[in-house]
Amino acid sequence: MGSFFAPKDWGRLLTAMVTPFDEVGAVNLPEARRIARYLVDDQLNDGIVVNGTTGESPTLEHDEKLALLEAVLDEVGDRAAVVFGAGTYNTKESIELTEVGTKAGAHGIMLVNPYYNRPGQDGMYAHFSTVAAKTDLPVMIYNIQPRSAINLETPTLMRLAEIENVVAVKEASGNIPQIQDVCAQAPCGFRVYSGDDALTLPILSVGGHGIVSVAGHIVGSQIKALLNAYPGDPEEAKKIHLSLLPVYQALFAYPNPVPVKFALAKRGFDTERVRLPLVELSPEQKSLIEGRLV
Repeated sequence: MGSFFAPKDWGRLLTAMVTPFDEVGAVNLPEARRIARYLVDDQLNDGIVVNGTTGESPTLEHDEKLALLEAVLDEVGDRAAVVFGAGTYNTKESIELTEVGTKAGAHGIMLVNPYYNRPGQDGMYAHFSTVAAKTDLPVMIYNIQPRSAINLETPTLMRLAEIENVVAVKEASGNIPQIQDVCAQAPCGFRVYSGDDALTLPILSVGGHGIVSVAGHIVGSQIKALLNAYPGDPEEAKKIHLSLLPVYQALFAYPNPVPVKFALAKRGFDTERVRLPLVELSPEQKSLIEGRLV
C-alpha cells in the first residue's frame, strides 16, 4: 500500500466529480476521463473526489466505482489528488471498498457518516476507526447530517483525529458554531474542508483549509482565486464569494447533482443523464436556473 500524495498535497480545492452515463445508462468512462482533465486543467482543481454523493454513489455498483477510480487515476493521478469515496452505512462494505481503493492507488479515502441506520456517536466512532484501520491511506471523514440523519459531534471527531491516518473532515453539517469548535480543537495538521460551497469563506474565516466542492465543476477557477485571496486579501475574497452566490443558489435549487450535470451539459459534456431515483430537470426548471450559471 502507499500513496503518491501525502495528506498535505491534497490541496485546497477538490471537486466531488459527477458520474456521466451513456444513452443506455452505463457509466461513460471516456467522458469521465474528459471531465477529470477539464476539472484539473481548466477549472484548476487540486484534486478530485470520485464516488461521492455528487457522483451518485448510492446507485453505482462496486465494479463501476472501481472502474471510475482507475480511469480518473490514469487520466489525472500524476498531477492531482484522487480521493475515493468508500463510505456506506455498512461497515463491511465500506472496508471492502476501502481495500479496493487502496489497492487501486487512490491518494486518499473519504468516509461518510453511516446513513439511515443512525448508529449514534459510539457506533460512528467504531465504524470510522474500524474502516480507517484497514488502510494506510489518509482518511477524510465526511460529516453531512442533512443526508445521513445523524451529526458527527465534535468530541467524537476529535477522538477520531487521534488516529494517525484520519487527517481531515469534510464539514457539510451547515452548523457554523460546531465547525468553529472543530477548527479550534483540531490537532495540528488536521484539515477542515467546507462541504458546502456557500459556506467556504465563512469556514475559512474560522480556520478552515479548503473546500470539497460541487460548483468547482463550473466556477473552479473563481473558487481557486477566492482561496488564494484569503487571508491575505479578505476584501477580494469577499467580492468573489458574493459574486458566486447566484451560481451556488442555482446549483442547489434542485436535488444535487442534477443541476450541475445540466450545467456541465451546457458546456458540451455528455452529463445530463442521471440514475433513478433522481430525474432530469424539466424545461421549466432548466430555464429558471440557466440564467444564473456562468
